Amino acid sequence: MSEPAIHRLSPLPSQPELTDDEITALYQEGAGEPWLRVNFVTSVDGAATHQGLSGGLSNDVDGRVFELLRRLCDVVLVGAGTVRAEGYGAMRVAPASARARSGAGMTAHPVFAIVSAGLDLDPRSPIFQDAPERPIILTTELSRPEARDALSEVADVVVCGRDRVQAERGLRVLHERGLKRIHCEGGPHLFADLIAARAVDELCLTVSPRLEGGTSSRIATGAAPIAPLGLRLAHTLAGDDTLLLRYVRN
Repeated sequence: MSEPAIHRLSPLPSQPELTDDEITALYQEGAGEPWLRVNFVTSVDGAATHQGLSGGLSNDVDGRVFELLRRLCDVVLVGAGTVRAEGYGAMRVAPASARARSGAGMTAHPVFAIVSAGLDLDPRSPIFQDAPERPIILTTELSRPEARDALSEVADVVVCGRDRVQAERGLRVLHERGLKRIHCEGGPHLFADLIAARAVDELCLTVSPRLEGGTSSRIATGAAPIAPLGLRLAHTLAGDDTLLLRYVRN
């Protein structure tokens, strides 16, 4: 099946459609190390989910770029609530992405890092049992010792705060392991914590061409920063009426 066509609208319109290599090059422009990229999808009216799941807002255009962004990172960072709700499995990229990563001197698949204050995770899950790279779990001092012991058999469990995972400490743990290109896939509470810590370097926001209505949450929900983080629009891509916005920190 052919890939959905994607074009650049800004800063300069592109013709013809962009290749995967051209798209990844656009997302690498200006990205340093360490670098924290956050990826979300929203409806035109601002809903972060459809029937409680962000995956319900996605489409083939969003999925193509989502896969390419995983191709570029050392680690995928996700909150445990999102892992459970969205049904995550082992962190594996598509074969083409694995080949591209290996050719660039990276591991074939990114590391999976999960933020979980309470360790409500099943060590028998495919997330851990089928993982191509040993996962990392960022947790708290107040998490259950028996859960820490069980999960330590299948992942590296690291305490990053007393009763909540402190974003700065969690990011430092990843950086110290050489995982400096971080791709965060949510959820909204983790994103809010990263904003409050002023740690976000980039937001990749897909605007899905639909109106959801209802009471869906925002893409960031929780603690607010002392002052808003200013962003600039690095590029706008489009395909099948879907917008792909890349914002980077001023």
